[in-house]
Amino acid sequence: MQGSRFAFGPFVFDPGAGTLLRGDVPVAAGHRGLKLLEALVGRPGEILAKAELMDAAWPGTAVEEGNLTVQIAQLRKLLGPTTDGGEWIATVPRVGYRFTGVIEKLEGEQKKSLPLPDKPSIAVLPFAAFSSDPEQESFADGLTEDLITDLSRIGGLFVIARNSVFAYKGKAMDVRMIAKDLGVRYLLEGSARRAAGRVRINAQLVDAMSGEHLWAERFDRGLEDIFAVQDAVTARIVEALLGRLRAPPARNRPRNLEAYDLCVRARKSFDESPQMAREAHLMLTRAISLDPDYAEAYRWLAMNHWMSWVHWGEPFEPARSISLELARKAVAIDPNDAGCRWVLANLLAYERDFDQSDVEFAKAIELDPNEADIWATLSDIDVLAGRLDDGLEHIRKAFRLNPFPPSWYYLTLGQAQYAARDYEAAVETLRRDETYRTSSRRFLAASLAQLGRLDEARTEVALFLVGNPHFSTQRWVDTEPFRDDATLRHFVEGFRKAGLPE
Repeated sequence: MQGSRFAFGPFVFDPGAGTLLRGDVPVAAGHRGLKLLEALVGRPGEILAKAELMDAAWPGTAVEEGNLTVQIAQLRKLLGPTTDGGEWIATVPRVGYRFTGVIEKLEGEQKKSLPLPDKPSIAVLPFAAFSSDPEQESFADGLTEDLITDLSRIGGLFVIARNSVFAYKGKAMDVRMIAKDLGVRYLLEGSARRAAGRVRINAQLVDAMSGEHLWAERFDRGLEDIFAVQDAVTARIVEALLGRLRAPPARNRPRNLEAYDLCVRARKSFDESPQMAREAHLMLTRAISLDPDYAEAYRWLAMNHWMSWVHWGEPFEPARSISLELARKAVAIDPNDAGCRWVLANLLAYERDFDQSDVEFAKAIELDPNEADIWATLSDIDVLAGRLDDGLEHIRKAFRLNPFPPSWYYLTLGQAQYAARDYEAAVETLRRDETYRTSSRRFLAASLAQLGRLDEARTEVALFLVGNPHFSTQRWVDTEPFRDDATLRHFVEGFRKAGLPE
């Protein structure tokens, strides 16, 4: 299937590039899921045995059948129903699975590429661990994330966000294709391994336009020097792309490597589900006990408490006050960390301390203009302030920095489109399957109701209340950081038309 693309329903799947598009928008599918989809669409209508599919997704690895079941379920959620309400992937009991859709093979057509920014642009690809050991993989992932953070703080660079580069993890792809997908010129790739108190890192900077290697180096140091190695890699890249610049203020680094490992694991999972959030809470609490001056751990724990009452329906107090206290602690420990600043800015908005919230957002952007999550979060706050043009501009900026974003970006975009009374666009955005982990159905229901599609709105309300049985419009109004009465009334009007509880 090399070089071929496949169209079915609203989707275009490119196995070679490892991308799945709904319309022109990327679907955030994982590596295993895309491998399964590649096998299924390559032989539409045929029954593929479970063993054959497991070989396709986990070549050369013995895995439990339950892993296949989970991946198929996730793939079905991403694809959603067919136009007639059925499933794209049918289960053949005790045998395997079959792709039911009509496939159109697309040959030789070029995908639209994102325009290059007006500054040097780079993506840090996930560092290879060269081991199936989860600890080695987690270490390599943490290194990748930290390098992204360090580079994104350089105002002269354009840096792609973590979520988007990890869409390429484990994929063998041409660097030119990846750079085209992400709309960047330069790629950093490498490998990392730690053993017996040592760390070995290979890194190389590639100009994807010419294929030239601009810089490559190997580091073999004691594990205690890992953060010095990160600083050295960042400095080499900046020098190669921008020349010698004054370095940004130093970040707070953990003093305990076990605390660092716990934080790396927690920050990847804390917003997945209430259960994963509880596991992340335990890991972050342990990290802080090991390293009481580790700002990033406080920051993520603050977000963990905030999400517990905003998204997971847990009691407003003490989660609200604890989250604010933790965020203030994080900023006090490391005032130069943009992540700590924007978390505090978001929480201050929920406290209705809008002036100080605006100050913190501005400081966060000054410290890290490439942090996509800042722009997405600021969009949410802008919309509730009635600054709709700013809100739409900021969420679009977040999508450019993070072309394969987490699901909550779509909720934020859909909310902004509803506020701007672009209900058709809001429905299209909020019906994307990427939002299934979020509480976006309340905005989808309101958009449908505003369009007069009341039966559909009632259906979405019923589905929303299954996962949010204690929701009330009044509680939502009381807790959301509105500062524009007209915008507030508009949301309440839509909720009431849809039939959400008062």
